[in-house]
Amino acid sequence: MSTEENKAIACRWMEEVWGKGNLAVIDALLATNFVFNYPPPGAAPNREGYKQFVTRNFATWSDIRCTIEDMVAGGDKVAVRWTWSGKHTGEFKLMGIAPTGKQVTMTGMSIIHIVGGKIVEEWTEMDMLGMMQQLGVLPPPNPKS
Repeated sequence: MSTEENKAIACRWMEEVWGKGNLAVIDALLATNFVFNYPPPGAAPNREGYKQFVTRNFATWSDIRCTIEDMVAGGDKVAVRWTWSGKHTGEFKLMGIAPTGKQVTMTGMSIIHIVGGKIVEEWTEMDMLGMMQQLGVLPPPNPKS
């Protein structure tokens, strides 16, 4: 696949999976042997665990917006720097946090590995600390220290 084709797959993945929670697109885009490199506790590191994670995400947050800030591709990998926002309207079971009704914005970076038009692996780093501070469950940083 060309770099441009891989970038188109990455765009569809961000828009459909993380922007809309479209589980059918997970089946279309992720290989059956997909490796989920950051599964939350209790989720399998595979495509089914990924679906559970996405489903849980959309049960926790509403008014979700996912924006691609930058995208770089080379070979069979695409790196995406993104901004995600949502309103905390459901229980955040992963952290045991009841709905706060707060709007939060989180930034992160993902690298996806694409083989034969399918995503076979994903790595993501995201600012969970900043999100927890926005929810009010952790104190903001102390600028005087």
